[in-house]
Amino acid sequence: MPLRRNPLLYEINTWVWLNDLSQRYQRPLTLETVPDEVFDELAALHMDAIWLMGIWQRSPHGRQVARHLNFLLEEYRRALPSVSQEQIIGSPYAVYRYEVDPHYGGREALAAFRQKLAAHGMKLILDYVPNHVAIDHDWTVEAPDALIEVSAEQAAAQPGMYFAAPRPEANGRYFAHGRDPYFPAWSDTTQVDAFAPRARQVTRETLNTIAQQCDGVRCDMAMLLVSRIFSSTWQRPELPTQEFWVEVIGGVRAQHPDFLFMAEVYWDMEADLLAHGFDYAYDKRLYDRLLHESPSSVRDHLTAALSYQRHMVRFTENHDEARAMASFGRARGQMAALLSATLPGMTLFYEGQLEGRRVKLPVQLGARPYEPADAETVAFYQALLAEVNADIYHAGVFTLLGVLPLNGGSHTEPLFAYTWAQGAERRVVVVNLSRDSAAQGRVMLGDPALGGAAAWRFTDAFNTADSFLVPTDSLLTGGLYASLPPNGYKVYHLAAAER
Repeated sequence: MPLRRNPLLYEINTWVWLNDLSQRYQRPLTLETVPDEVFDELAALHMDAIWLMGIWQRSPHGRQVARHLNFLLEEYRRALPSVSQEQIIGSPYAVYRYEVDPHYGGREALAAFRQKLAAHGMKLILDYVPNHVAIDHDWTVEAPDALIEVSAEQAAAQPGMYFAAPRPEANGRYFAHGRDPYFPAWSDTTQVDAFAPRARQVTRETLNTIAQQCDGVRCDMAMLLVSRIFSSTWQRPELPTQEFWVEVIGGVRAQHPDFLFMAEVYWDMEADLLAHGFDYAYDKRLYDRLLHESPSSVRDHLTAALSYQRHMVRFTENHDEARAMASFGRARGQMAALLSATLPGMTLFYEGQLEGRRVKLPVQLGARPYEPADAETVAFYQALLAEVNADIYHAGVFTLLGVLPLNGGSHTEPLFAYTWAQGAERRVVVVNLSRDSAAQGRVMLGDPALGGAAAWRFTDAFNTADSFLVPTDSLLTGGLYASLPPNGYKVYHLAAAER
């Protein structure tokens, strides 16, 4: 069965999560031995899918790189001051082999974990890293024509860009490190050649194997494989006749038609990746606008076509971003999380977000510091997840609403409102996008179906004591009065009053 529309996704840093569970239960746990009550706890979050981040075998050579780079060591110590060498496990995005790490119990343990998720109504999402593999990956020996190979002279001239393959079986070959054109090369990786037929073949084969083990993949830095980006990054002017993702996704869907593809994507290239076959794409622009830009910028972003919005992945944090409590703060973080979760599209939550964690953990670490749960944050997310589990957010009709100034011309730009409708059921969501200014206005519902009752009762989902009646005539002509503090929000349930 496919995911419901506008699904909820929960990202778990698998190594760290299992480490914490092992301490909680006072015994080493694998994916196969995770206690049943933990699955009950996950199910209680109302998530549609679980993303196990970092499931594949990590590179032994990559681990050594991760343990000796000074800038990384400084980052580790900021997150975990007492960090030990054993806790530096290497990057999950320098994949050694696309086989479940033995630390988790291997492929059979993952299969058991997936089965238990399915029994609780949840899908399983895993990572795929298309742009690069580890410096000691099997492809450096078995499929060098899938990688960017260079001469010894090129490698010597640019040692930060190229390297000698460390595995003896690679027979002294030299390859390019994986890279994003705006940053230095990743020294624990090898660059995949997106234009090479062999790279597309082994990518399809690998993804078809992965598709036997899960329900979808989150593809790391997916835009780097788009022809114009790859061509510019690697000075390869002759473009292939078919885009990398069109060919790869088409090949996988031929065998696994319901397999889900989610793209991590930046540089305003979401539409490109969706056109190439992805089901969902990161909405990093919404995240950036909420964090740094004006209310009008957020509003403009959210007026895009509904057919596009439904394929966005909204979030306020993930393993790449700072923790929401640290970047947004509590008040703005709650508003941004509520906005993200009640809009069309997928909503991504990161394990630890629901407890208000503040420490951004480097992905190379297998342990994290103790942080007490923030009681207010826990209560907020319990209420939010219960609310957005309602069927109206997944099968209802979404409509943006206009907001008019009060008499006297109050500033209403920060107010943003929309409604969900399903049969006779209604939700009205109003948020104040301003960081520092209160806002007032009238939300114009303009819904003829509201004329079927003499009045309507509005009850706030987050404060049921906030409940009031509005006569229908007043509602349809003058709108709903809204007054919110900076970062304020209201989610109203509507109920018809008797005539």
